[in-house]
Amino acid sequence: MDRPASALKEILENSVDAGAGEINIQLAQGGIKLIGVADNGAGISKNDLPLALTPHATSKINTLEDL
Repeated sequence: MDRPASALKEILENSVDAGAGEINIQLAQGGIKLIGVADNGAGISKNDLPLALTPHATSKINTLEDL
């Protein structure tokens, strides 16, 4: 299992990549119980969703329901 700091780092990098100018973080028990991140980034477009499911893109998402 990854440390909460590693998970938060990955999430924050995603927010920055999405062009977020504001990022709000919520933690419970040092990130062990909860890591919540809300940002004003653009996110992924509907047209790009199929790309997130391709094998070379990620090993964490297998179906649209995983999003």
